[in-house]
Amino acid sequence: MHLMDKMKGRLGPAKDKAASLARRHGDKVQHGIDRAAKVVDERTKGKYSDKIHAGTGRAKEAMDRLAHSRGGPDTPSTPSAPRPPAHPEGPPPVS
Repeated sequence: MHLMDKMKGRLGPAKDKAASLARRHGDKVQHGIDRAAKVVDERTKGKYSDKIHAGTGRAKEAMDRLAHSRGGPDTPSTPSAPRPPAHPEGPPPVS
């Protein structure tokens, strides 16, 4: 258990830094996720579109959770209202 406590202590500042960057550059990261999904979908000729779309949605939700997590220098001191779940805008499904 001691090892896990040490790891959590060392990874805490990294998580705070990642959350701070996610808050400041979330729009750019989400745009990058969309672009990457589009490229992968094109290269796989739409064979995995449903999986790419699902993964894109999960990545965006994780990014949103990270950006709105408590902690770090950019976090507001008052809690905000819960946000509705984001709808992924990945590549359209191919028939």
